[in-house]
Amino acid sequence: MLHTLEADLKKAEQHLHDEFAKLQVGRANPAIVEGIMVMVYGSAQPLRNVASVGTLDAQTISIQPWDRSVLRDISKAINDANIGLNPQDNGESVLIRIPALTEERRRDLVKIAKKLAEDGKVAIRNIRQDYLKKIKGQDESVGEDIVKQQEKDLQKNIDEAIVLIDKMLKHKEEEIMKI
Repeated sequence: MLHTLEADLKKAEQHLHDEFAKLQVGRANPAIVEGIMVMVYGSAQPLRNVASVGTLDAQTISIQPWDRSVLRDISKAINDANIGLNPQDNGESVLIRIPALTEERRRDLVKIAKKLAEDGKVAIRNIRQDYLKKIKGQDESVGEDIVKQQEKDLQKNIDEAIVLIDKMLKHKEEEIMKI
């Protein structure tokens, strides 16, 4: 019954990890912009599908489009994403300088990280509810002792996942507040 639980919990944890990677913490990280949707050729595409995204140094993200004609579209999409970045189009690529974080911006990022962690915990609790329904929905042939043991195992796995999310949040907070 619980054989797929671990995979579902890993998906939720991985999603939170990916979301944390997108948080701008004063260093250039391609994950900040890779998922931005760019209107090109009549449809919205993730930036990583229309350009190569990398870093030049610790403070600069470089975006090299496969087709130079989409440079303006990329710059516009980054501005429209409203993530506080200022793209500079040099005719061949788009460069983004990551500004140093102010104390106020660091506090805002910690609030965002806490919200993301809470969303992760909600996802974990939803997984628990789904599995509880499966456990309770088993046919009568499964003994009451087995059902109780499955519920106990489920709760143990959920508690471990929530502790892991708390650790991830603590680590991210330290990373954000470090000057």
